[in-house]
Amino acid sequence: MTLQTDITSVDQHSVHSTGAEDLSRTLPYLTADFYRFQDQLSDEERGHIGRVRAFFESEVAPIANEYWAKAEFPMHLVPGLARIGAFGPFVPEVRQFENTAVYRGWAALEMGRIDAGIATFVGVQSGLAMGSIDVGGSPQQRAEWLPKLASAEVLGAFGLTEPLSGSDSARGLRTTARREGDTWVLNGAKRWIGNATFADIVIVYAKDVADGQVKGFIVDTTTPGFTATKIEDKIALRSVQNADITLTDVRVPESMRLQRIRSFREVAVVLRLTRCEVAWQAVGVAIGAYEAALAYAQEREQFGKRIVAHQLIQDLLVRSLSNITASIAICSRASAMQDAGEQGDEHSALAKAFATSRMRETVGYAREIMGGNGIVLDKGVARFFADAEAIYSYEGTREMNTLIVGRAITGEAAFV
Repeated sequence: MTLQTDITSVDQHSVHSTGAEDLSRTLPYLTADFYRFQDQLSDEERGHIGRVRAFFESEVAPIANEYWAKAEFPMHLVPGLARIGAFGPFVPEVRQFENTAVYRGWAALEMGRIDAGIATFVGVQSGLAMGSIDVGGSPQQRAEWLPKLASAEVLGAFGLTEPLSGSDSARGLRTTARREGDTWVLNGAKRWIGNATFADIVIVYAKDVADGQVKGFIVDTTTPGFTATKIEDKIALRSVQNADITLTDVRVPESMRLQRIRSFREVAVVLRLTRCEVAWQAVGVAIGAYEAALAYAQEREQFGKRIVAHQLIQDLLVRSLSNITASIAICSRASAMQDAGEQGDEHSALAKAFATSRMRETVGYAREIMGGNGIVLDKGVARFFADAEAIYSYEGTREMNTLIVGRAITGEAAFV
C-alpha cells in the first residue's frame, strides 16, 4: 500500500505522456517526508522522481516478493530502469537531464522504499561500475563504456571485497596484477560481488606487484581464467546475485586498465560518492517498512479497536518517523555538500553510519508493530526487515564509518 498525502497521484500513463514539470505538480509527498524535504528539488527533478516512483510502484512492487523468495533477479526490468535514467545520472555524457546529488539521493530512496534488491543492482551498475570508469577511466574508456552501461547494453559489477579482505581493503588486497608488456596478469579472489553472475564486465581492483599500489581493470567476464559462482542461501537481498570470483592468470590488455586509478585514493573517491547514496537507500528501506506497518496498524483490530489507536503502537510509529526524518536531514545536507564540492569522507561516512543504524531500528519497530505477521513476506515488512541487515554492513560497516568520522574529529586514526 502506498501512503502519500492527498494529492493527485502519478499514474504510469502520465510518465510517458507529460513533461517533468507537469509530473512535479502531481507528485504526491510521501507521508514519511514529514518536513517535506523533497521541496529542495527543482520542478524538473521532482518530475523525474515521479518517473522513478511510478516505475517502481507499477513494475517492481508486484514482483519483489516473488523474486526475493526465488533468489532470482528479474532481468526483464533492466530495460525499464535504463529508460527512467537509473544508470549514470551523475555522468555528463549520458545523463538524461542535469541533476544534483540531492536528486540522486531521492532516487535511491524511492528505489529502496520499494525493493532494496533492485536498488542495490542499480547501485552496482551505476554508482560502482560506472562510477569507477567515471573517476578512473581515460577519455577513450569513458566514451566506449559509459554509454553502453547507461543503456544497459553492457551490465557491470565491482570487484573490491575479497574473502579475507573487506574493511581493510585499503591495505589488505591480496589479488595481484603483474604487467607483462602490454598485458596484465591478474590472480586472486573476490567475494560478495553483486551482479557478477550475469555481468559482461567487472571492475577488478588488484595490487600491482611492481609498486604495491592498487590498480583498476575492466575485465571481460568471458576471459579465460575468470569464474563467478553464485553465493547461495542468503537471508538478505536474495534477488541480488552476489558471487565468489576467482581469477587465475586472467590476462587483461593495458587498454583495459583504468588509466587514472593509481592508488587506493582514487578508489576511495568512488566509495565516498556511492556511500552517501547507500545512506539514502537505507532511508528508503526504513520508509518502506514504516509505510507497511502504518497501513497494517490502520486495519488490524485487537482489544476491540484498531491497533493504530493504541498508545504503544503510536509510540513506535513516531519513533520510526523520527528516525526517518533525522536520516533524511543528514543525507540531504551531505548530498548538498557533495554538490558544493565540500563533502569529505567523514561526511558520507557519518551519513551512512547514522542512516543505516536508524534503518535497522526502524525495521525492527515495524516488525514489532505487526507481531507474528511481521515475519511473512505478504504482509510487507519481512523483506525490508531481512534486507536491512545487508545494507547495514555493505559499503562500510557502522564501525568502520565511525572510525572515519572519529579520525576527522580527533585527528587520531584508531583503525587498528
